[in-house]
Amino acid sequence: MDGAHDMGGVKGYGPVVPEPNEPVFHDEWEKRAFALTVAMARPGGWNIDMSRFARENRPPQDYLSKTYYEIWLAGLETLMIERGLVTREEIDAGKVLVPAKPGVKPVPPQDITPAIRRGGPTSRPPTAPALFNIGDVVRMKDIHPVTHTRLPQYVRGRIGTIELNHGCHVFADTNSLGKGEDPHWLYTVRFDGRELWGRDGDPTLTVSVDAWEPYLERA
Repeated sequence: MDGAHDMGGVKGYGPVVPEPNEPVFHDEWEKRAFALTVAMARPGGWNIDMSRFARENRPPQDYLSKTYYEIWLAGLETLMIERGLVTREEIDAGKVLVPAKPGVKPVPPQDITPAIRRGGPTSRPPTAPALFNIGDVVRMKDIHPVTHTRLPQYVRGRIGTIELNHGCHVFADTNSLGKGEDPHWLYTVRFDGRELWGRDGDPTLTVSVDAWEPYLERA
C-alpha cells in the first residue's frame, strides 16, 4: 500500500543518519515488544506479511509520531484485537478484563528464542519457469495496491536490469491477505541513479531492489 512507511526517495525527511554503535534494543520494553510479536503469531494465526501490513496500515500522523518498536506494538495490538485475543478496553487498562478466548494455546517463554533463531524461510519449489534472465532489461509496474506490497513507490514505472535470481519465494502481497503463499520468482533489479532521480541524480549511483516477478514487465 502507499503510506507513510514507504519513505524511499521522499523529500523533506532529511538524510538517514546512522547511530554510532547502535544497540539492537534501546530499552527493555523493546525486547518484550519484539518477543510478544513473535510469540503471538502462532496462537493468533498470522504470518510475517500480515504483521507488516498491520504496522504500515496506519494514518501518517500516527505512523510518523511513533518510534520503530512503538509501531511494532501498535501493529501487534491491532492483530490481537482483530482476532479476539484481547479487547481495546484490556489494552487501555493493562490487565485481563474478560475470560481468555477458548482454544488458544500460549507459546511457552522458552520457545521464543529458538523460534527467533530459526526464522521463517520463504523459499519454495518453482511452480513455473522464470520469465526473466540475468541481464534482462525490465520495467517495474506502476501499481498502487491498497494492501501490503514490497514494491517501493520510487521504483514504480522505472527501468532496470536484472542482476540476480533468488529462486521462488512466498509472495508477500497475497500472503499478507491470508490468500495463500502463491510463490513467485524473486529477482534483484539494479537501477541507474539518474533513472530514479532524473538528470540531477548522481551518475555513479546504482540502487538494487528485490522484486517478485508479478512486479515486472519487459521494457
